[in-house]
Amino acid sequence: MQPLKGIKVLDFSTLLPGPMCTLLLAEAGADVIKIERASGDDMRDYSPKIGADSVNFSLLNRGKKSIVADLKDPAIIAKIKHLITEADVLVEQFRPGVMDRLGLAYEAVAQMNPRLVYCSITGFGQTGPSAQIAAHDMNYQARAGMVALSADRHGVPLVPPVLTADLAGGAYPAMMNILLGLRKRDLDGLGCHLDVAMADNLFTLMYWGLGNGWAANQWPSPSNELITGGSPRYQVYQTLDDKFLAAAPLEEKFWINFLTLVGLTELQSVEDARLVTARVAKVMAQRTAAEWLTIFEGHDVCVTEVVGLEHATQDPHFVERGVFKRTLHTSDGTVINALPTPLSPLFLGEESSVSSPSLGQHTHEILK
Repeated sequence: MQPLKGIKVLDFSTLLPGPMCTLLLAEAGADVIKIERASGDDMRDYSPKIGADSVNFSLLNRGKKSIVADLKDPAIIAKIKHLITEADVLVEQFRPGVMDRLGLAYEAVAQMNPRLVYCSITGFGQTGPSAQIAAHDMNYQARAGMVALSADRHGVPLVPPVLTADLAGGAYPAMMNILLGLRKRDLDGLGCHLDVAMADNLFTLMYWGLGNGWAANQWPSPSNELITGGSPRYQVYQTLDDKFLAAAPLEEKFWINFLTLVGLTELQSVEDARLVTARVAKVMAQRTAAEWLTIFEGHDVCVTEVVGLEHATQDPHFVERGVFKRTLHTSDGTVINALPTPLSPLFLGEESSVSSPSLGQHTHEILK
């Protein structure tokens, strides 16, 4: 039995953080009803398309139901309120105050359903001087000090390749707190309002930098810290064939193994990190990536080839573990791999292929 079987979720969110959160809930068995305006979630129109909708939308919204609702129509709001009385969880992603203007603020709906776990996901939270500021993922990372740590050797910060704020700062904490809210309800019978602020949650991911700063006033800088490029034990080295190897032999035993295999044991006692990095880089550039991987094979050195995403999906390890074994199908019959989620297979449904909803597909069924 899936752990969230029988849990009803109303999803007012769009784009990424909320939909990813409710995808995880749906994967664990929850009945997720996605509430969309007449034009649909903006992500439906992204490119590339798979069937009528974008592949982004399809990946994030599989297994959900879709209803179209004009939230400015009092008659529709009345029906939505009826749904709320039957719901266990509500997820919304509007700016603070929008749900209040719709008559759907937590204080109002809690009167109708005191057992409701109500989750608000925003960039800067429900309170504070920046609560109403418009921003996107990179803005939250920049504000929290994360982008500054990604600067290249010229000191120019790099555009983050991962939507860390939306996912690690928004979707995952939202699901985590929703589950805690449901557990709390098991104990006291009451729901709660969860204020999930993506920017706030980014600080947790930089625990090491905060610790260094608070304990020793050693605030981290790009290219100088253990994991920002300041150590030869945590570097990306270029090889003779212009490929790259990610080398992370941090612990002493791994470092000794690494230096022995690259023929630089004399560097074990050298403390000048820049000198050691330069020496290692020079040696690594003398062989191809395949040659180095053959040399390192069977030894604990923590070295991995840097590969592209397409190559990674074909890695025999991930294939054998079934990371991409589930599929997604659309109304036009297109089938692709489903997005892997971090849920244990123990909690997933038996269906190996799940569909994403067409716009308003379940409106009549749910709002009749």
